[in-house]
Amino acid sequence: MLKKRASGILLHVTSLPSKYGIGDLGPEAYKFIDFLEKSGQNYWQILPLNHTTAITAHSPYNCSSAFAGNPLLISPELLYRADLLKKYEIKDPPFFSKTRVDYRGVLAYKKSLFKFAFDRFRKSSKFEDAYEQFKRENAFWLDDFATFISLQRRFKKRGWHAWPKYAKDRHGNEFKEVKAQLQPDIELQSFLQYMFYKQWFDLKGYCTKRGINIIGDIPIYVIYDSPDVWVQPEIFKLNRYKKPKYIAGVPPDYFSRTGQLWGNPNYDWEALKKTNYSWWMERIRHNIKMFDLVRIDHFRGLIGYWQVPAGSRTAKDGVWKEGPKDDFFKVLLKLFPGAPIIAEDLGYITADVRETIEKFALPTMKVLQFAFDGDAAGNPHIPYNHIENCIVYTGTHDNNTIRGWFKKEASQEQKKRLKEYIGCRVSSDQIHWQFIRMAMSSVAKLTIIPAQDILGLPATARMNRPASKKNNWLWRLKPGQLSPSLARKLKQLNKIYARN
Repeated sequence: MLKKRASGILLHVTSLPSKYGIGDLGPEAYKFIDFLEKSGQNYWQILPLNHTTAITAHSPYNCSSAFAGNPLLISPELLYRADLLKKYEIKDPPFFSKTRVDYRGVLAYKKSLFKFAFDRFRKSSKFEDAYEQFKRENAFWLDDFATFISLQRRFKKRGWHAWPKYAKDRHGNEFKEVKAQLQPDIELQSFLQYMFYKQWFDLKGYCTKRGINIIGDIPIYVIYDSPDVWVQPEIFKLNRYKKPKYIAGVPPDYFSRTGQLWGNPNYDWEALKKTNYSWWMERIRHNIKMFDLVRIDHFRGLIGYWQVPAGSRTAKDGVWKEGPKDDFFKVLLKLFPGAPIIAEDLGYITADVRETIEKFALPTMKVLQFAFDGDAAGNPHIPYNHIENCIVYTGTHDNNTIRGWFKKEASQEQKKRLKEYIGCRVSSDQIHWQFIRMAMSSVAKLTIIPAQDILGLPATARMNRPASKKNNWLWRLKPGQLSPSLARKLKQLNKIYARN
């Protein structure tokens, strides 16, 4: 899978510049791809593109659907170019911050634009054939998702468990009648998914023409209040009232002394096994169509997962349970030989997880921010312990920026080890280049650098704080921040370290 030395940049779509309050799939995304090409990069890594919700602060890893895309990423400018919006409708958007995503404001603004676009879409035959084909190809999830969102609106955003029995259980004439009444809104939701995926695959095609591969991301879990759980409750660990018996998380770790209580329902892997993991296989199929490589977040959850009794206040009360292990990957690779899967193997990793990774030769991750912890000889993140079949990062979306880490988090012992390793003292405003050079010089086939580290940004540019539910997923690039001189510098580094 990782056949040659290469490099790339980690930047989520929401972090792109845009005058519409959030990064989207429009012109600035194309400009970023041009920057990647000019700087000699071959990869663009993004976070999950799944449909998000205000309930989970729009976390892309706590998605409200395993298949639906996030309509907030639909570009108004591209809707205009498709004759679905008028120039005057997008000319003067509300004032939005250029450095932070305003999810509430964006949702209100784009909701009105989507109504205008949908009205014109219904009156036009321009997209008719492509739209019908899209619905056929995505029949596995599309109608269920659109119906779920429409019912949420009808029942004033109450969770599906609190809906009337006919809607909760999806049966009977009353359910059919209500669904028929909601058909205009169901069609609107389907239209938004069509436009999201049309804009996405147009952008992906642009990447392919310029030699840019996209690394996507699969969040291992979905939230309870999702169409996935509503439609297939039998594949989750629910009680007879369809409420979670157990919820997901991780035990105490680097990010939290009490662990992380995610709250998602655990999978019933025995039930999934009886179907040859059909729901998961459809999910894999969907993602390898969308991306060139697919990272499975919290990969270890497929081998062994942390199960916490529902109602627990922290994740400390959980226990490890056995996942599907090798059986899952045998089914996966039989259906998708050579599937381009990356194993996110950070955190508490046991021998059985390592065995599965090695058995199926899956690329893994190394993070330089962890390279100066503890005993260097046994630290897999320090460069001299790297292997070829891995991706090396300065940090991930869950880490502080390198500059922020160096100034606010690194201990004196870590700074001492770092100084001894690089052979000189370095200032906080140049530390990111030292880490970038370390990553570039690694034996690892692929190096991915977060955009924040390429720019040497402080802790205020951090994307996510795993132990906190506030002020995450907000950071954005300023227009013009990725300059031509920066592209030239990155291209030169690629040449020096044979990643071009």
